[in-house]
Amino acid sequence: MTQTITPRVRTLVLLLLAVTGILLAGAGPASAHAALTGSDPQQGVVVDKAPTQVSLTFSEKVAMNDDSLRVLDPQGRRVDTGKPSNISGTTYAVRLRGGLAKGTYTVTYQVVSADSHPVGGAYTFSVGAPSKTSVAVGGQDVGGGVVGRLYGLGRYLSYAGFIVLVGGGAFVLACWPRGAGVRAVQRTVVSGWVTLTASTLALLLLRGSYTTSGRLGDVFDLNLLGQVLQTKTGAALVSRLLLLAAAALFVAVLFGAYEKRDEEEKRDLTFGLALGGAVVAAGLAASWAMAEHASTGLQPGIAMPVDVVHLLAVATWLGGLVALLVALYRAPARTPVGTVAVRRFSRVAFGSVVALVATGIYQSWRQVGSWSAFTGTRYGQLLLVKIGLVVVLVGIASVSRRWTGRLTEAPATKAGGAATAKETVRLKEPVGKGAVSDEGTVAEKGSAGGKDTGGGKATAGGKGTAGGKATAGGKGTAGGKATAGGKAPAAGGKKSGSGGKAADGDSRRAAQLARQRAAVDVARQKRLRDADPGRFGLRRSVLAEAGVAVVLLAVTTVLTQTEPGRTEEEAKAATSSSSSSSSPASSSSGAVTLDMPFDTGGQNGKGVVRLDIDPARVGGNEMHVYVQRPDGRPFDIPEVKVAFTLTAKKIGPLPVAPDRITTGHWAASGVQIPMAGDWKIAVTVRTSDIDQTTVTKNAQIG
Repeated sequence: MTQTITPRVRTLVLLLLAVTGILLAGAGPASAHAALTGSDPQQGVVVDKAPTQVSLTFSEKVAMNDDSLRVLDPQGRRVDTGKPSNISGTTYAVRLRGGLAKGTYTVTYQVVSADSHPVGGAYTFSVGAPSKTSVAVGGQDVGGGVVGRLYGLGRYLSYAGFIVLVGGGAFVLACWPRGAGVRAVQRTVVSGWVTLTASTLALLLLRGSYTTSGRLGDVFDLNLLGQVLQTKTGAALVSRLLLLAAAALFVAVLFGAYEKRDEEEKRDLTFGLALGGAVVAAGLAASWAMAEHASTGLQPGIAMPVDVVHLLAVATWLGGLVALLVALYRAPARTPVGTVAVRRFSRVAFGSVVALVATGIYQSWRQVGSWSAFTGTRYGQLLLVKIGLVVVLVGIASVSRRWTGRLTEAPATKAGGAATAKETVRLKEPVGKGAVSDEGTVAEKGSAGGKDTGGGKATAGGKGTAGGKATAGGKGTAGGKATAGGKAPAAGGKKSGSGGKAADGDSRRAAQLARQRAAVDVARQKRLRDADPGRFGLRRSVLAEAGVAVVLLAVTTVLTQTEPGRTEEEAKAATSSSSSSSSPASSSSGAVTLDMPFDTGGQNGKGVVRLDIDPARVGGNEMHVYVQRPDGRPFDIPEVKVAFTLTAKKIGPLPVAPDRITTGHWAASGVQIPMAGDWKIAVTVRTSDIDQTTVTKNAQIG
């Protein structure tokens, strides 16, 4: 009997879809890759004279619009003038009006990092003395709300459409050329193209609101759309739309001219389609790589091509899996997916998994950076979930490979052919009192019924009193010819109408009977095809693979919107309090000296960092940082950062980036301490690209 999807399998599919929805709905606002590393005036500082501008320094280049950087007075009025500008490197500034009154001013910023994620925040500084009131700034959690969720859904659908489009086309070209003529496969690939196109258009419209106001009403703001088109992400989305136009041509040829060619012509056309399709697919993958995590950070020149290969491997494997699933369940009985096609895909999928693992290891090292980030950051935790799902998917795929080895070669075709031959012989035998003609019409005595004008019984192929020679197979008695249409001359030269009606009725009966027998034949072929236990087992395992792939894609989508573990650890390092605090060293002449041993865990990762703050009072201070080996010799490290936090007053962290003076010596002047108290001083040292740590001590300043 025909195998169907059991209720248990339906329940599994529904559960997987529910998990996907929860993952997408639970995805918080997109975490930023860029982080604020410095400002002037600094956070919480009290300055004697009003500054002429406010500058912010980020960990990487960011994109700004006219309202990205604002400065508000204690009453909430804007005191900044002009547009923000990039004054040097990753430092951006906006000018202030002259004659600012004393009080506390609020700086708000909302920018877009180089990997396309929005970044927002706020801090305060004071002129003369802090005021009793300051502006309460909300809504800095950018990338959230309804627009944020819609943007996340659009990203998920764009990935899904890309996978189905690229993987389905590759499956037809490389594994099952006959599938180009299967309507279900055609609909699947075309639906991938439609989904990717629609989601890309939606992302382009949502982008402006997503990175600025977050209001749904701004989605169709043409000014915001114009600003988006001038950004790297906007250019990537437009490029994707242009490539989708070329992809539409590829799909039209694949399911049009290619499907109608004979086998020899198909071989010639396959090379051209494969080359063109590979170029378009690589271009589509590059539209993600050039605008997201791979485009910034460590080794972008290597990371972007690796990301393209990673995306193509995912699409070839999972998209081909979807096409195979459709072929196994929806392909016509006369065009079943053959054993050769399944085995070809098994080999292609294995190669894709190898490429996926190799590129994934590189990406994990680049984005996570340390073993602690796997469990200590959200990115690392999601990556562990993704790795677990891939392991499960590979395990199910190994089961599918075993079922593939048990497949018999096209059982439905052979058995169905024999059944058809037997049926043909049977159909040529008499049916009841009538007979079946070569054209398949039924002739039975009296079946057409009634008498003709000549007084005899008229049948489609029996005896007629008015007929002469009857082409339908009967006999005529009174001269003339009786045609198959029943227009036989009557005895007196008149035409008989009842004979024509009888023949028309028989033709309709014959066509209906032929359709019924064809349906029975198709059902018989399906039963014979599905009787193969290897094919039935393969269908179930491929269905399970597809279900896990749906959840895997959801986790991947959330992962692409999450701040990489390496960046998150660097940002958290400035406020880390994991190291035990000890009492500050004695100071002389008002200065504070702190010695803090460190161990980053890598090669040459041990040493001592000495911090001198002079005169250790409220206001401006000189700071010197010395890095020494355990034996006391100075040595250079790639980076050292300092942050001050007054926990009791909830001030800070106030970051300081000292300048290198000489080997093992860094210094910063004008380090502002806004008020006296027991300050926690965190020093972050990085001894290599991936090895860093943060050590802290408390010191009384002021």
